[in-house]
Amino acid sequence: MTSFIMSSCNSEQEGKHLFILSGQSNMIGLKPEESFTPTLKGEFGEENVIVVKDASGAKPIRRWYKDWKPLREDHPKAQPDLYDTLMTKVNTAIQNEKIATVTFIWMQGERDAREKLGEVYERSLIGLYKQISKDLEFKDVNFLIGRLSDFDMLNEKYPHWTLIRDVQVKVAKSNPRFDWINTDDLNDGVNRKGDEIKNDLHMSAEGYIVMGKRFADKSIELIKNNK
Repeated sequence: MTSFIMSSCNSEQEGKHLFILSGQSNMIGLKPEESFTPTLKGEFGEENVIVVKDASGAKPIRRWYKDWKPLREDHPKAQPDLYDTLMTKVNTAIQNEKIATVTFIWMQGERDAREKLGEVYERSLIGLYKQISKDLEFKDVNFLIGRLSDFDMLNEKYPHWTLIRDVQVKVAKSNPRFDWINTDDLNDGVNRKGDEIKNDLHMSAEGYIVMGKRFADKSIELIKNNK
C-alpha cells in the first residue's frame, strides 16, 4: 500500500505534482533533466515537482500490465516485474508527500508491434492506466502517450507498427484526462553516439530534448484543463 497524502485541490499550494515516466528504449533515451523537468519546475515551482522514471529496453507491455492476455492462445503470459520495479521507485519518492496531481507518461509499443500483439494493445493500455490508478489510490490520474514514430509505416519489420500507432491515438482521445504527443519528426539527425540517422527506431539527441519538452507541455495542459 502506498503512503502519501492525496490532495483534494489541484492548486500548486495544495501538494506536489507527481510525474511517472515509463516504457522501453525511447523512454530510456529521454533524460528528464534536459527539458522535461526544467519545464515543469518553471511552471509549478522548484519544490512542487516529483519526477520518477523507470524504463527497460525492448520490453512488451505485458512486463507492466498484470492482467495482460493474448487474443487467442495462452502464451505468452503476463510477467509484470517491471511494473513492480517502477512502483517501488514511485512509492519511495512519494513517501509522506502530499500529492495534488499524478501524470503517467508512457513511451512504449515497439516490442508489441514486432511481436504482432497490436490486437490486445488497446485493452492493455487502458488496463495499465486503471492498474496504476488503483495502486496509487488516485482516481484522477492523467495519462500521456508518446505515439510510435514513423519508423516502419509499411509494417515491414514490425508488422503491427501502424496498428499500435492508431490504438495509441484512439486511447488518447477516449478520455479528457488522456493525450498523446507526435514523435514522427524526432528520429532524424544525429543520435547520441554522433551517427547520422533517418526515420530511425530511436530518436536523435535533439529529438529526445524536444520529446521531453512536448511531454512536459502536454502534462501542464492536462493538469490545467482538468482542475
